[in-house]
Amino acid sequence: MTFIGAAHPLNSDGLTAAAAHIDVEPAVLWSVVTVETAGCGFLPDRRPTILYERHIFSNRTDGRFDAAHPGISGHPAGGYGPSGAHQYERLEEAVACDRLAALESASWGLGQIMGFNAGLAGFRDAEDMVSQMMQGENEQIRGMASFMRASGMHVHLQRRDWTAFARHYNGPAFANNRYHEKLAAAHSSLSVKGLPDLEARAVQLLLTTTASTPAKSMALSASGLALQSLRSGRSTGCRKRKITRI
Repeated sequence: MTFIGAAHPLNSDGLTAAAAHIDVEPAVLWSVVTVETAGCGFLPDRRPTILYERHIFSNRTDGRFDAAHPGISGHPAGGYGPSGAHQYERLEEAVACDRLAALESASWGLGQIMGFNAGLAGFRDAEDMVSQMMQGENEQIRGMASFMRASGMHVHLQRRDWTAFARHYNGPAFANNRYHEKLAAAHSSLSVKGLPDLEARAVQLLLTTTASTPAKSMALSASGLALQSLRSGRSTGCRKRKITRI
């Protein structure tokens, strides 16, 4: 698997359906997306945005690869290196050791759902989750919402209890990254500026991803209005991601 799929951008139907699934306003859900992936579910090469976790891989393989592959298997958490393509270099090394455990040990897409949570996110397994998330951001955000609902943490978003949500979604060390503060700030900004222009954002993603496809060409040919929005400087909600875990 090259991990390169159709990489369809998110549309308004996808965002609205995901927000409705957990009974929150789209801006609340988008606040989490903003903090998790800076609003982009794909890299420029059309692979899903990921973060590989070496300590998870070590746990899921009982430490069998710690000695021979310390860069991708071991404790403590960390050792991420740069975001983007480098995370796939780490993942591919792990895949060569144990494919399923490797897929389960990375977080995927707009919501950065861990592969081992595939079932809670509504997928058969990690393979199915990865395959669907390669297709588009609608699939990614649907899985994100399903995971939140199945795990019960959506109730914290309904109350806009950023601290409680951060503790469950980001982990017990959430305060070290000021995760709850970033969520609150993202939502505050969205309350003032509004949601991203998803049509313009789609054009932006199509323009910045490689490997032109028929679907891409059709989308670009019908994108005059969105291009005007893009050129006018309206927010598209997509910017370079920074790793926030420690």
